Amino acid sequence: MQNPVQMKLTRRQTLAGLGAGISSLALAGCMDKAGLSSAPPPQTATALLDEIAWDLIELEPGTATGLGIDTGAKAYLRSRMADTSLEGMVHYAGNLKDGLAKVRAFDKTGLDAATLTSLEVVESAYATALEGFALPYGDVATGGWRNAPYVVIQNVGAYLDVPRFLDSDHPVRDKADAEAYIARLEAYPAMLDGETERMQAATRLGVIPPAFLLDKAIAQMESSLADARLGGGLVTSLTARTKDIPGDWENAASRIATGKVVPALERQLAELRLQRYQANNDAGMWARPDGEEWYRWALKASTTTTLGPDEIHEMGLTQLAEIHGRMDAILRDIGYKDGSVGQRMRELGEDKRFQFAEGDPGRAEIMAFIQQRIDWIRAQMPRAFRTQVRANLEVRRLPLSEEPGAPTAYGGSGSIDGTIPGKMWINLLTTDLHREYTLPTLVHHETIPGHVWQGEYANQMPLIRSRLAFNAYSEGWALYAEQLADELGAYADHPAWRLGYLQDQAFRACRLVVDTGLHHKRWTREQGVAFFVERNGDNPQEVASEVDRYCSWPGQACGYKVGHTEIVRQRGLAQSALGNRFDLRDFDDAVVKGGNVPLDVLAKNVARYVESAKG
Repeated sequence: MQNPVQMKLTRRQTLAGLGAGISSLALAGCMDKAGLSSAPPPQTATALLDEIAWDLIELEPGTATGLGIDTGAKAYLRSRMADTSLEGMVHYAGNLKDGLAKVRAFDKTGLDAATLTSLEVVESAYATALEGFALPYGDVATGGWRNAPYVVIQNVGAYLDVPRFLDSDHPVRDKADAEAYIARLEAYPAMLDGETERMQAATRLGVIPPAFLLDKAIAQMESSLADARLGGGLVTSLTARTKDIPGDWENAASRIATGKVVPALERQLAELRLQRYQANNDAGMWARPDGEEWYRWALKASTTTTLGPDEIHEMGLTQLAEIHGRMDAILRDIGYKDGSVGQRMRELGEDKRFQFAEGDPGRAEIMAFIQQRIDWIRAQMPRAFRTQVRANLEVRRLPLSEEPGAPTAYGGSGSIDGTIPGKMWINLLTTDLHREYTLPTLVHHETIPGHVWQGEYANQMPLIRSRLAFNAYSEGWALYAEQLADELGAYADHPAWRLGYLQDQAFRACRLVVDTGLHHKRWTREQGVAFFVERNGDNPQEVASEVDRYCSWPGQACGYKVGHTEIVRQRGLAQSALGNRFDLRDFDDAVVKGGNVPLDVLAKNVARYVESAKG
């Protein structure tokens, strides 16, 4: 069984566990292997940023497809997949080390503010990621949000990512695209095996996920395996798009799916089952080797601050009390007068007026409702931004195999060239996950003016800025987008909808409390679920999945409210400094056009806007 007492891993233990040592080789220097140091240094900041971007994207071919830049001279990337092995991680970390050194050495004299910001963004993202690679285990996101101590679990792993990516992001418009699909499908088993190698290394270190997460992951992988044994979605995604493209695509894909993908999934499933045999139900990082250090890094990566777990815990409790005070007044106005805010919100959740029908009829109602809200908010954007973007997007249901371990929804922008739209993925496992009064805020968060909207501004920046993102800014912006929707009148005629918005804001305050509770204060999974249900009146089924997410993505949930709090604080500072000259459209432009940045860089961008507005 897993030892619940935290132990300090020695360097020798780390190297033995990782088979070569990401932390030693990547940071001691593997530039010859990476092949990144032989070229002469770039002469301009623009050239440097472009070089760094392509050095990174060469190791992330899927990113090139998602951004729509695997064309022309870079078309070969459309046939490739990332290297997920231990050796691949060493190579990747070496790339970051080299890029960071180039940025720090570059002469910044005379550079304009936008270029300085881009260099600061690269430095922050790369330095933080390298701190993560120096830890003895885990999946590290460079300029991203999905840092995970477990290589494969209920919401992490190629078994989830690759089928969704091939179906939704990989284009199949001609024979070359179809051949590239086959090449990527051929590479999929190696990705699975690379992950399995790293899972085994983590197991040797005693890094075993909680049993309740493994149960979910095993069930989902069994579903993926059953589908692959029949060819399944890996085949039909291609055949559905090649009806007019000559070639025996079905047989080509089926041979790979059944002959190569299936055995690789079986090997990964066997490792999950071995981990399950050794697992217990301790939910937090405190129970993992070097867990306290890992969690402090995860909080830094997520919030782009140095706030500690106790500070974040208290922030959550304070903000929760303030938001509940606002909710209490609305609940009283609509007739819910007795009991705590959480109790009354649970009663509201049982109100049939706000529930959707069961099954496919209800799913259709939800999709129609989402589209109505998108149409409304799109028309309001000139009131909040001087600079408009297209916000090309589509709403899609999550793949069935992913729904049990997924949140209620997530979203993001599309490709730079607009050929791949931004997406809002909605979890429709059961319509009981959603209420009419919660969906409007979810739409504004994921689409407009949230993730999809903000991402289109990022796509107009230098390539590396389209690639790098910071959780506190990304999710803080999406919460600010919810606030903007309220200020633009989204809930003016629907008091229950405003309650849904405030409940969601309170939900994010609860996240600060529960995430730090699980990983720092040694809460159980049950305590985490109960806090949401009892204090905020949240849906028990929904928050059970949420709490599981915090267990597999430690710290990520803290970025939302920390980021939102800072954006709102910066707006208040700008209003105080500018008085009557303050214009919401100019402030929003300054924040969104400054790009996705760490919170200290955000403060610099806002300060520059204020000075410019003063004239």
